Amino acid sequence: MKETKNKSSELPDSPFRGPGGIRAGIIGGAGYTGGEMIRILINHPHVEIRFVHSKSNAGKFLHEIHEDLIGNTDQKFAAEWNSDVDVLFLCLGHGEAKKFLEEHANNLGSARIIDLSQDYRLHKDGVRPTLPVLTTAVSDAKSPVTHNRTSASYNDSSFIYGLPELNREAIRSASYIANPGCFATTIQLGLLPLAKAGLLRETDVYTTGITGSTGAGQGLSPTSHFSWRANNIQAYKTLTHQHLKEIGQSLQQLEAAGNIGVSAKQSAAGGAIHFVPWRGDFTRGIFVTSQLRCDRTIEELTALYEDFYRDHPFTILSRSAISLKQVVNTNKCLIQLEQQGGQLVIHSAIDNLVKGASGQAVQNMNLLFGLDESAGLHLKANAF
Repeated sequence: MKETKNKSSELPDSPFRGPGGIRAGIIGGAGYTGGEMIRILINHPHVEIRFVHSKSNAGKFLHEIHEDLIGNTDQKFAAEWNSDVDVLFLCLGHGEAKKFLEEHANNLGSARIIDLSQDYRLHKDGVRPTLPVLTTAVSDAKSPVTHNRTSASYNDSSFIYGLPELNREAIRSASYIANPGCFATTIQLGLLPLAKAGLLRETDVYTTGITGSTGAGQGLSPTSHFSWRANNIQAYKTLTHQHLKEIGQSLQQLEAAGNIGVSAKQSAAGGAIHFVPWRGDFTRGIFVTSQLRCDRTIEELTALYEDFYRDHPFTILSRSAISLKQVVNTNKCLIQLEQQGGQLVIHSAIDNLVKGASGQAVQNMNLLFGLDESAGLHLKANAF
């Protein structure tokens, strides 16, 4: 059993600790990730939700859309938003977050941004994505000053990839966070210790993963209807899933990982990841299995994983078989190792809406503001 070392009493003093300490705003509060964000933040001991923005639901009570919130809050969706907050969560669709930030880059004040879309996750030519840079005239200067905020409290406008198990220290000092994808989180957490140990350099990884229907968002599609989804599974985006790029980017970040490809075409440059995702007939959760050649003993690998995740409160190595219900409605990632001959199998499981989205975003917020990393995230699993 791992010990959680980062308790509030051991952290530096934070002006944000205490009721109402962090003023939060949510853009796009009517969808699945927005609803999860509300559920977590209304019970967070150090957060006050200043507004939940939704153009299409403005004026409605939150519980009219997220019906389980009846009796928990009498807050309404707001038609307008403002920058008088400490953190702004973007729970928007892919492409919509970038559009929002480009449109409002000069109106963000000093708010820190946590984007749950894929818009700012990927580096270009090794450079992190940044907010649009605006040129604003300064009265006492001979030339314009370029920056991306009207109140430039932070100097770095680049987005940090928000996987705490990989970038915790960088997250603490960031201004902008690009929250990882749900499949990307599950797969990476299963592979990061191997990447650090250099065990992915010359072997391909074969991965399958199954996800619940909420992973596709609230928009209707032929595969989201109950009549299609019930008692049914289907492979999709075989070997081409968009999360492969961010997975490869993160694994390459670890110095010992060497060249790690994201498809069979790149295997000549190093080990490649071959990923086949599946649509499952359940609402939430992701279960992933990765397989590769490895000559380390199971005892050595167990020690490797336990050491890597020793100080990370939500990623846990299990010595017994794991199941989806252990993680649904929690911010945990459970990992299980199995070995037969020279084949290593890594199972990893998360809740796609919590550790795969809103819960991880709150975990990142806690790190940004010097709070206990697990504050507001002691959540109850379904269990049965």
